[in-house]
Amino acid sequence: MWTSPLRPLLAALSTLTAALALATPAAQAQPAAAAADAPLRLVVGYPAGGSSDRVARIVADKLQARLGSPVIVENKIGAGGRVSAQYVKAAPAQQPMLLLANPAVMVVAPLVYPDAGYDAERDFQAVSHVNSYEFGVAVGSAVPVRELPHLLAWLRANPDKANFGVPATGSLPHFFGLMVGDAAQVRAEIVGYRGSAPLLTDLIGGQVPVAFDTFDSLLPQHEAGKVRLLAVSSAQRSPLAPQVPTFKESGLNLAATGWNTFFAPASMPAGQVNRLATLIHEVMRDPDTRRKFEAAKMEPVAASRAQTEAMLKAYKAQWAPVVQRAGIKP
Repeated sequence: MWTSPLRPLLAALSTLTAALALATPAAQAQPAAAAADAPLRLVVGYPAGGSSDRVARIVADKLQARLGSPVIVENKIGAGGRVSAQYVKAAPAQQPMLLLANPAVMVVAPLVYPDAGYDAERDFQAVSHVNSYEFGVAVGSAVPVRELPHLLAWLRANPDKANFGVPATGSLPHFFGLMVGDAAQVRAEIVGYRGSAPLLTDLIGGQVPVAFDTFDSLLPQHEAGKVRLLAVSSAQRSPLAPQVPTFKESGLNLAATGWNTFFAPASMPAGQVNRLATLIHEVMRDPDTRRKFEAAKMEPVAASRAQTEAMLKAYKAQWAPVVQRAGIKP
């Protein structure tokens, strides 16, 4: 079973924290002007080219013009997104930095990993919900199925091929894979990747037969004829691919959406958090931003900080019991 080598990473973070604590007062005292001029870093826990990375780069481009200072997207990859959360948690108060995170990092990991390296509620402040998405299941060209019921029958006939690729271990696609394995009455082997890009490379190349990922990541490859999308997790069919049925239409009572939301470290002053929340809200209301999201086959969301906090509270109430009942261990 996949395990995450967190001990060396946490030891490194501990060393970094100790070094910061021992810094001289002169080094700690950053002039307000220097802090204001420092580039804002948008940290993403997945590789460049994936859906989370695309979200960050669209927002960064628009946010930079409003801030009047550079906005840099920084990819901190590893441990299903947890490395990025640990990195932002440890950021000095004077370092402008936001984490773009999804349910895998902020809802699932804190419940599954007792040593995740951060507390999602204590160590972070919600800033702005910027997009929502559905999930899909797709197969490579070598898998001889075109509908989800056919996939279930194929898995029952070939249980040794029930290897399901997911963009991150502990993500919601991971749970979808387990549920589909249960429906097929086979023991699913979940293969966790470091993001959508390497997962899709292996799906197209035949190294993994089945993949569960965000719908926007799978759809372009489906349209190009490189993979076959079998079902989508939304309540209704997506207008972007009306020929693809929902899980429920295909006979499985599964439905879920995910999100990307910006979080600030707990060390960031409230005034700065509120200012960034307001600016990102403005960015997401901009018609050109929305066009760019839609061109990337993603659903943009413009939410205030209060609306973002309410969404997170409701989402955790829905999914925390599901994660805990699943009893997944690292």
